[in-house]
Amino acid sequence: MTPFQISTHDLGRRPGSMRTLTLDVPVAEQMGNEVIAVRAGSEVALDLRLEAVMDGVLVTGTAQAVAEGECVRCLTDVSLDLDADITEMFAYPGTQDASEMGEDEELLPELDGETLDLEPTVTDAVVLALPFRPLCRPDCPGLCPDCGIRLDEAEEGHAHENLDPRWSALAALAGAEDAPDDAPDEEPQQ
Repeated sequence: MTPFQISTHDLGRRPGSMRTLTLDVPVAEQMGNEVIAVRAGSEVALDLRLEAVMDGVLVTGTAQAVAEGECVRCLTDVSLDLDADITEMFAYPGTQDASEMGEDEELLPELDGETLDLEPTVTDAVVLALPFRPLCRPDCPGLCPDCGIRLDEAEEGHAHENLDPRWSALAALAGAEDAPDDAPDEEPQQ
């Protein structure tokens, strides 16, 4: 039995029976992507309510974890506290009929005897709570596109002169006009 598997034996199949549960569960596999994720080995704090209903067990609550990653603008390390809402209905075995379901409907996850497995539900909730573009702070200026320095650390007014190569011939002409003329001026003849 994994830490995400929870027994519902004490609920029985009595609709209306309920219990609350608080536990810290270790994360076996990373939840997220390369940019930001809840890392394997960290913990997810679950605060849950399990309620027996006619066709199964309704689980509601929250999952709290710390996500780590990189700011997408300046690439500094980011650590974010996540709060993800959890709502999942687990059906009793044999209570669902796929032939009666509509085209857009999916089968609910089922209890395995009296045990429900929350790992897919918690993983989905945590991954959906992760920011798509994590930032170290909302006004992060990012990196200089020319030299790659963090604009937070750059001197004020940091800029680079970028000349369009298509104008280089014109710049050469302008440079020739500005050059001093070494030849002595000829006096006009009278």
